[in-house]
Amino acid sequence: MSKPIIAVVGRPNVGKSTLFNKLIGHRLSIVEDTPGVTRDRIYAECEWLNKEVMLVDTGGIEPKTDDIILSQMRRQAQIAIDSADVIILVTDIKTGVTATDQDIAMMLQKSGKPIVLCVNKCDAPGQVPADFYEFYNLGLGDPIAVSSVHGHGTGDLLDECFKHIDFDRPEEYTEEYIKVAIIGKPNVGKSSLVNKIAGEERMIVSDIAGTTRDSTDTIVDDERGKFVFIDTAGIRRKSRVDENIERYSVLRSYMAVDRSDVCVILIDAVEGFTEQDSKIAGYAHEQGKACIIAVNKWDAVEKHGKTMQEYEKKLQNDFSFMSYAPFLFISAKTGQRLDKLFELIKYVNEQNCMRISTGKLNDILAYATARVQPPTDKGKRLKIYYITQASTRPPTFVSFVNKAELYHFSYQRYIENQIRETFGLQGTPIRMITRQRGE
Repeated sequence: MSKPIIAVVGRPNVGKSTLFNKLIGHRLSIVEDTPGVTRDRIYAECEWLNKEVMLVDTGGIEPKTDDIILSQMRRQAQIAIDSADVIILVTDIKTGVTATDQDIAMMLQKSGKPIVLCVNKCDAPGQVPADFYEFYNLGLGDPIAVSSVHGHGTGDLLDECFKHIDFDRPEEYTEEYIKVAIIGKPNVGKSSLVNKIAGEERMIVSDIAGTTRDSTDTIVDDERGKFVFIDTAGIRRKSRVDENIERYSVLRSYMAVDRSDVCVILIDAVEGFTEQDSKIAGYAHEQGKACIIAVNKWDAVEKHGKTMQEYEKKLQNDFSFMSYAPFLFISAKTGQRLDKLFELIKYVNEQNCMRISTGKLNDILAYATARVQPPTDKGKRLKIYYITQASTRPPTFVSFVNKAELYHFSYQRYIENQIRETFGLQGTPIRMITRQRGE
């Protein structure tokens, strides 16, 4: 399920980016005293009380301005507001309620979204200043006093936001459906592939990169199985992202990955592998999704006897960080190997949710440690007492050891490879967690 979105909005220089950084727990937004430093929306995951949301930092809103950059920032913020589940309006205790604050409050009320009023820069602990009560005039309910620098009041702020979010909302589709995100850079044929799978013209298909602005769902329920294909806008390099609508498309693509069970990473066979492909694949890998690397437009490639083997060898090198992902050469135009794609989606999905018993895992551990002795350091040898599987999607294994520092990355990789050799786990990343005795 995609994470709920909380948009942080307000006029320039009220401390939105400082608050954003405090809520996500690290410095991501640029913080300056100069108004207008955050020009684009920045987004990151925020966790509170074991629940996750997507936080979106916006540029300052100037409702009435002729300045080109400020008006673009206003449009950016409007897109974030339209997509948010909850909006935090940040104001400044030091300047009090301004005419701009009142204009923004009216603009937000028209959106019909839940609004949480944050009065920032209340840095002194204890009783709030008398000026605080002035913010009731905005008509947005009880304001919350916050110090984004020190972190006072941020818990109360998130508590109030979470009251408006239904975390128990049902999944959009039942578990029978495999949710597949088709991801890749612009113009690799994502919409053409979904149209071919659906057997109808669902998406606008054009040679102009960036035709698809949003994530759209196509349900396939036939003899091949039950699938939901999520066609996403292409993710392109930030330096190339210049249209206001398209900037938000990138966030939608990342959120489509969050919603999915399987990611089909589409590569252009003619253009070949690019740096952007590795970033897209890297995000899917980090999220623990089952992955397939599909090389599209294979019909347009001139071939000789060993073209496919040579191309696959090069891709194995390019995608060395996710060596588990299978390759498939397809054509969305002709429908070449699309039946094989369905089989592969079902297979990697099964691998991603595979559960292995502790007994079998420890049989593999005994064999692996007898074959290659665990490493030693200053006469102290690593002992792995046992391994157990903690969760699926992706398969996550916990190793209990005598000393965590001795469990080097290379030996962890060796144990992971032994597990893969025995149980397959093709098309899915594996998480390895180490626990020291006594933890």
